[in-house]
Amino acid sequence: MLYHYIYLTVLIILAVMIFACLIRAVRGPRIADRLVAVNMMGTMVMVMIAVLALMLDEGYLVDVCLVYAMISFLAVVILSKVYIGIYEENRHTDNGSDQEGKGGISDGNF
Repeated sequence: MLYHYIYLTVLIILAVMIFACLIRAVRGPRIADRLVAVNMMGTMVMVMIAVLALMLDEGYLVDVCLVYAMISFLAVVILSKVYIGIYEENRHTDNGSDQEGKGGISDGNF
């Protein structure tokens, strides 16, 4: 019975921490902070599922936790790729607008 209260306390603490990560993911200030917050939320959800597996004594929840880990990893990789693509596009756009007055790439000036 003591373990039940410990598990419940851990779940409540993790829920509060997930809410704090959600605030960080929304407010920023940088994209990197948002990506780390999303990754951390995924990790904490996995821990919550594992604690629920212990609390409810259900083995299938560990399998759900493993599948969630793979999906969370894939989501962070995809978000990182999208961010890198947007960053590269903005960088090339900014360089192109700067180069217009200086001769540009067509003149051989880089």
